[in-house]
Amino acid sequence: MGKNTALIILLLGAVLIAHPATASHKNIPFPKDKPPFPPSSTTPVPTASVPTASVPTASVPTASVPTASVPTASVPTASVPTAPVPIRPRTEQYLGPEGCLDKKYTRLSCQRVFCPPWMRCVEGRCVCKLPYLCPKDGMAPVCGHDGRTYLSYCQAMAVSCRSKQPIMSHFGGEGCSKESIKVQTSIEEKTGVVSIVLPIQGKLLVCGDGGGRGYNWNMAAANVACRDKWGAEEASSVLYKTIFSPDADHCVSVLCQGYESSLTECSFSDRTPLGRDDKVATATCYRKHKEGSECEFRCVNEKCVSLEQTCDGVDDCGDGSDEMCCTACRGDSAFWCKSGVCLSKKAVNDGVMDCLGGEDEMNKHSKPVGRSGSHGSRDPEFISPKEEIKAARHLLEGKIHCGIPNTTVLEESDRGERRGGRQKRVVGGVPAQPTQIQWQVAIQEGGKIDCGGAYIGGCWVLTAAHCVRPKPEVYRIKFSLWKKRKVQGTTDIVPVKNVIIHHKYNANTYENDIALIEMKKLPFRDECFKENPAVSAVCVPWSVQLFNPNHTCSISGWGRKKDGESSDVLLWANVSLIANCQRFYGSRYYDGMMCAGDLEGDVDSCQGDSGGPLVCQDTLGVSYLWGIVSWGEKCGQAKFPGVYTQVAHYFDWIRTHTGWATVTKYNL
Repeated sequence: MGKNTALIILLLGAVLIAHPATASHKNIPFPKDKPPFPPSSTTPVPTASVPTASVPTASVPTASVPTASVPTASVPTASVPTAPVPIRPRTEQYLGPEGCLDKKYTRLSCQRVFCPPWMRCVEGRCVCKLPYLCPKDGMAPVCGHDGRTYLSYCQAMAVSCRSKQPIMSHFGGEGCSKESIKVQTSIEEKTGVVSIVLPIQGKLLVCGDGGGRGYNWNMAAANVACRDKWGAEEASSVLYKTIFSPDADHCVSVLCQGYESSLTECSFSDRTPLGRDDKVATATCYRKHKEGSECEFRCVNEKCVSLEQTCDGVDDCGDGSDEMCCTACRGDSAFWCKSGVCLSKKAVNDGVMDCLGGEDEMNKHSKPVGRSGSHGSRDPEFISPKEEIKAARHLLEGKIHCGIPNTTVLEESDRGERRGGRQKRVVGGVPAQPTQIQWQVAIQEGGKIDCGGAYIGGCWVLTAAHCVRPKPEVYRIKFSLWKKRKVQGTTDIVPVKNVIIHHKYNANTYENDIALIEMKKLPFRDECFKENPAVSAVCVPWSVQLFNPNHTCSISGWGRKKDGESSDVLLWANVSLIANCQRFYGSRYYDGMMCAGDLEGDVDSCQGDSGGPLVCQDTLGVSYLWGIVSWGEKCGQAKFPGVYTQVAHYFDWIRTHTGWATVTKYNL
C-alpha cells in the first residue's frame, strides 16, 4: 500500500469519527434559520479533518468579524479556521446585542429612527423623495449653489439627496443667481480652524466649547465639516489668541443633526465678537486606519471609533451607527429610546418626536409643536433648519389622522341596555362600549359574521388571509357594530370592491396570514362611506421596533367564550406581547408571526376573533395595528399564547397596494 493511499484512508477515518451520524440526520427537521450542526465554540477542529464545504458559510456571519482584527503574521496558517474569528467582543455594558450590530443600522434605518421630511421609509431604509413631495406652505425659500431658488429647506435637501451633492447655500431667495455670493466653509490645513463665509455677515469663525445657546462644537458638526473625507477624527477648540493673523473677529455657533452634507445646512446662531480668551472650533479630519490596526468599534461606514464614543448621544461615526444598538446610554447628556437608540438630551421635549414610541416627547404640552417667531428662530439674524424640519414634519404628519378615537361619541340608547345585565367574562375579555373600538369592523359573508378586521383609513381594511376568498361580491364590511346580530345608530354597511390576499399565503401553515379588503366608493365620490364620528382609522406601523415584549396591548372581537358559544357583543381584553414565540410552537412558527396573551391562558383570542385587531398605544397615546388575530393552540390554553400576524413586517406590501396616503402617520 502506497503512502498516499494510507494517508487518504486515515483522513476518511477521521471524518467518520468526527461525524458518525451524519447520514442519519438527513431527514430530521430543524427550526428555521438554525443550522443542524452548530459549530462548537470550545473544541478546536483540525483544518484537515473538516472539508471546507461541510461548514455552512451562513453560520458564521462575515460582517461580524473585521478581517483586520486577526493579524495574519501572529497566527500560524494551519491553525486559522476558514471563517474569521473575533479577538475582541463587540458588545459591552451599553452596546449590543450582536444580532443588532450585524444588521448594520444607521440613521437611514427607519426600523430604528424617523426619516427626515425629504425621505420616506421603503423596505426598512430611508430613500430620497421627489422634491415636489415636500411641503411648501409657510416655508422659507433657500438659495442654492446652482443659483436656483428652492421653495423650502426640505426641497433643497431632497435635490441634494437625489444628486448626492450639497445644494444649499443659505436661506433667502432674493438675489440668488449663479453670480451671487454663496456660503463657503473651510478648514485651515495646518491649524484645523473652521471658518464660514456668509453673504451678508462676511467671514466668521465657528465658536468652540462654551458657544452660545448650548450649541457646543461637537463630533456631529465636525463630521459634517469633514464630510468630503471620512468624517472627523476629533472635534476640539483652541484659544482665539493663539491664531496667527486671524482675518475674522466674530464667531457663530453651529448645531448639526448629523445628516447634513455640509455646514451650510446646519443651524447657526449667536454671531458674537471674539475676545482673546474665547475658544474657536477646530476639526481634525479622519484618516482611514491601516489594515491590522486595532479598532474598538467599526462603524457601518468603516470608520473606527472607541467604545466610549458609542451610545453617548453623539454621532461620532458620521452615519449614526454608533447610536443605533444601545441597551442604555452613557452619562447624563444622552436619552435612551426603547428602540435602542441614544439621542442627545437636546432632542428631548423639543416638539419633535425622535424616538419611534414618542417617549422623548412625553411632556408634549410643555413646548408647542411647530415654529415660533421669524421662521422659528429666536435669533432673527438666522433661520433655523431644525425649525424648518419641525414645521415640515408638522405639516406632513397632520395630513393623516389615525390612532386617536373620537371620545365624544357614545350611543345613549345602547349604554343603558348594556348596563342592564352583568356580562360573563369571556377568555379574559369584557364587553366594550358601543362605540369604544372605532377601528373594529365585522366581515359579513352571506348572513354570517365569522371574522373581524381593522379599518386603516381611506377605503381599506386589514384582516387575516384565512378569513376571506377572492370573491369580493360575497362580503360586506360593517362599521361601528356592537351587537353582532343588531345594528346600532352609528353602524355603516359597505360593499367590497376587491380582496387582496398575500401572494405567499400558505393555508396549511398560516404563513403570511394577511389580506387587504378594498371597499367600494360612493357614487361620484372618493369616500366609501359618509363621515362617521364613531369610525376612526388605526395607524399602520412601519417598524418592528415600535413596541417591545411585555408591552400591554388590546384585542377585540366577537369570538367564542369559554363555554364555547360566540359572544353577542363586542369584547376586548388586554394582553402582553411575548418574546421568543418559537419556543412554544417550534417549526410551526414563521417570520411575520408574533405572540401575545399570557402564559397561564387566562386571556386569549378565540375562534370568531380571527382577522381582528391587536392594537398597541405609544407613549403619546397613538394606537397602532400591531397584530392580526391568526391562530393558536385551542383557546386560552396555558403555555400556548395566541399567534398573530405582525403587521409591521408587511408594511411595504401594504403600502404597495394602498399608497402612502393611507398607511401611516409618520415616514410619509
